[in-house]
Order: sequence, then C-alpha cells, then structure tokens
Amino acid sequence: MELFGTTRTVVAARHALIAEDGHVPSIFPDWEGATGYVMISPAMGSSVTQMLIRFDQGGGTAKFPSDAHEHAIYLETGSAEAVWDGGQREMRGGDFIYLPPETCFVLKGDENARITLFRKRFERHPGLEPPPVIVGNSAEISDQAFLGNEKARLKVLLPDDARFDLAMNIFTYQPGATLPFVETHIMEHGLLMLSGQGVYRLEECYYPVRAGDVIWMAPYCPQWFVAMGDYPASYLYYKNINRLP
Repeated sequence: MELFGTTRTVVAARHALIAEDGHVPSIFPDWEGATGYVMISPAMGSSVTQMLIRFDQGGGTAKFPSDAHEHAIYLETGSAEAVWDGGQREMRGGDFIYLPPETCFVLKGDENARITLFRKRFERHPGLEPPPVIVGNSAEISDQAFLGNEKARLKVLLPDDARFDLAMNIFTYQPGATLPFVETHIMEHGLLMLSGQGVYRLEECYYPVRAGDVIWMAPYCPQWFVAMGDYPASYLYYKNINRLP
C-alpha cells in the first residue's frame, strides 16, 4: 500500500514515469460509456499522444474524427471492435491496428477492454503515399533476438516500410536480461509496461517499474532497462522513424 500523499509518478523536462495511482479520466465529445486517460501529450513537450481507453459496464464507444493524425492501437485485454472508413475488425487481446491520417473511426469495447492508443500528426514525405490500414495480432508476429541476445526479444508489429513514420513494437526480457547499452538517439518513445517488472534508467535516474506504468522519453534521453523478479518483463512502445530531421 502506498503512503498517503506519495506517488511513483515523476514528470521531468525530458522524461516521465506515469504510475497508475495518479490516473485522471477525461471525457471527450461524441464518446459514450468510454473514458480516456491521457498519459502523454504535447502538453508535456512530446510529439505523440499516448492514451488508455476504458469502457463502462455494458460497453461504450470512443469516436475519432478524420483529421491529419494517424493512430496505432493495441488491445491489452477484453473484447473490442474497431470500425473505420471502409473496414471493421473484431478485436481480441493482443490485436493491433494502424490507421492512416484522414481516417474516421470508432472503437467499441466491453467493460474488460483496455486499449492503448498512440496518436500523432502524420509527417508526409514527397513521393510517398500514406501507409495503408494494418491489422494483426501480436501472438502471430515472430520475435527476434535483439542484437543476438536470446533473452531479450523484439516483435516488430508494423511493416518495415518507408511510408510509415512511426513504429510500434513489443520488447520482452527474461529475468536479468537488459538493453545491451545505454541508448541515446533522435527517436522519441511512448511506452507501456505490459507485464513483469524491472528498473528503467531515464537520463541519470533509475526507476523501479511494473506492469501498467507508462514512460515518456524525449529525443536524446539516455535510456536503459533491466528485467527483474521471477517472471519475464514485457513492454509495448512507440517511436518515430523514417524521416529526415
């Protein structure tokens, strides 16, 4: 039990750890029986918005208008349905969807559904069309040893395609496995701890993290992770890619 008046949440200039104990709901126009928890947004200096969507008992709907934003969606648990211009997907745990800009869509979920959504303004490149809609399930994606380390394995959910300006991946570590070095790079990250626990280094700080935690890393924020405990640790993360700075 946390001591009254304390939290593990930390919001710094170039990184943040958002713990579940501080979640505050938001209600948006045209949403019915659905609640958004905005974890990361441009209000804190990021270029991406990361949101958790939950639904009331009996279910609900979250509507998103057609605009310049693209969306990458991941269903953690429960059942949901995504309906967009020209398409539909009945979703189960581990399903993911990429929706390009100028796509109007609705997410319908039951009371057990937990959806993480990444939303960013699409960066167009001359000569390249926007990416197509992508649907899949993470269990059907092969994982690869990261830089030869069999205990740290990476699933790349979206295609390796220059039309995409974002990636959405799942990283899984066996207990004791680590990122092989402290990464410092131009890509920004939004991250959700899916399972397990460990310690995440952000700049010069070391944070214990566990399932349900959200992390924001600004460009060039030094970062490193080690999985700890008796079970594997896994996280879902976003990064921006494929565009000249």
